[in-house]
Order: sequence, then structure tokens, then C-alpha cells
Amino acid sequence: MATDEKAPRSQGPPRSSSVPLDTIHHIAVVVSDIEEGVSWYTKHFHCIIEYIDETWALLQFANTKLALVLPHQHPAHFAIVREDAEKFGTLTTHRDGLKSIYMKDIAGNPLEILKEEAEPDAD
Repeated sequence: MATDEKAPRSQGPPRSSSVPLDTIHHIAVVVSDIEEGVSWYTKHFHCIIEYIDETWALLQFANTKLALVLPHQHPAHFAIVREDAEKFGTLTTHRDGLKSIYMKDIAGNPLEILKEEAEPDAD
């Protein structure tokens, strides 16, 4: 192989088609003022306010959600939904009833593991 040619990138180990991919629930960014943050994002982007209070807001985009958080309430992070979230540690129940744990990845990036809730029966 010539020195200027790039080696093909590994795609990682083969995935079993029976194992679904995990879902990123939201990405959280820190803002100094929730209302100002919501106003800025909804003015510049097409999104829907799913939840807002004085300490955080959740904006729905087409493919994910964006949480706006205050620095003393939550860290900037991203959240992954897992059925087996408790395997990462003790879960905390939040005001909205969701259960999760905050942790750091191998590089020190903060993330949240959310417990996947079973869908209610449609009977």
C-alpha cells in the first residue's frame, strides 16, 4: 500500500441483527437562563417545547431531544436509553418519574443512562 493511501476503517465486530441499537434520548447543554435559551433555540431552529420550568427545558427535534440545563442543576451530557440501566449502578428517580444514573465514559465525558420504561398495553 502506498504511504498516501488510507487503510480501510474497521467497522467493529459484526453485529447480530437480533440486537437493536441503543437510542440516544437527549443531549443536554448548559445555559445561564432557561427562558432565554428556549427563546433562542425556538427562534433559530424548528423544534417543539416538550417541557419547561425554571431549572430545565426539553426541546423536541425530528431525531432527538435537546435539554437545556442550568450549571448548578445538571452537567452537560448526553443520555442513552437502556432496558438494563441498573447494571451501570444505582438509579435515581427524577421529578418526572424517569430513572437514571449519571456516569462518565472512558474519556471522562459525562453521560446519563436512562431506564427504558415498558410501553403500556393498548388493551
